[in-house]
Amino acid sequence: MSQPIKLYRHPLSGHAHRVELMLSLLQLPYELVSVDLANGEHKSAEFLAINAFGQVPVIDDNGTFISDSNAILVYLAKRYGGDSWQPQDALAEARIQRWLSVAAGQVAYGPAAARLITVFGASFNAEEVIARAHTLLKVMDAELAHSPFLAGAKPSIADVSNYSYIAHAPEGNVSLEPYPNVRAWLQRIEALPGFVPMQRTVIGLQAA
Repeated sequence: MSQPIKLYRHPLSGHAHRVELMLSLLQLPYELVSVDLANGEHKSAEFLAINAFGQVPVIDDNGTFISDSNAILVYLAKRYGGDSWQPQDALAEARIQRWLSVAAGQVAYGPAAARLITVFGASFNAEEVIARAHTLLKVMDAELAHSPFLAGAKPSIADVSNYSYIAHAPEGNVSLEPYPNVRAWLQRIEALPGFVPMQRTVIGLQAA
């Protein structure tokens, strides 16, 4: 009998939450293993043995270790989700890949970076990353005016990859008020069977 998938994570990591959300949406049994980032556990020899980059998340699927949140989403969708979360059609896959790239690019250097300043004390230029976040959100809002989910009519790993940091953008002082289509998209994801939220921090615009 197979064991639950182990997810090595930090509760405030949006990258780790992507994977937890995917595991829950797929209704897979999983075990959360907290990694103490503050005390450098992710740089220990034991952790570096499972991810040489020293980052969360990492999953252990019965002895198969996979790191990088987007890579994990692809693996879980293909192994356990059939065609439901990552269709095999070439155009559908391309649309999904586009948004995985956005999650690793514009999201990481926009709303995620803004949140790193307030939650973890990162030394980014707040004005710059907040402006970058709003540039992204304007594009997202315009595209979501024509589609219920990022890559089409059905939810996919594109949505899972982008959800966490967009939902928590206000923690980094990035307001979602000007973006009704983005807010409606967040609500659609939160209504999916198996949705699990990420731990919120009362900081930034959330402090009110």
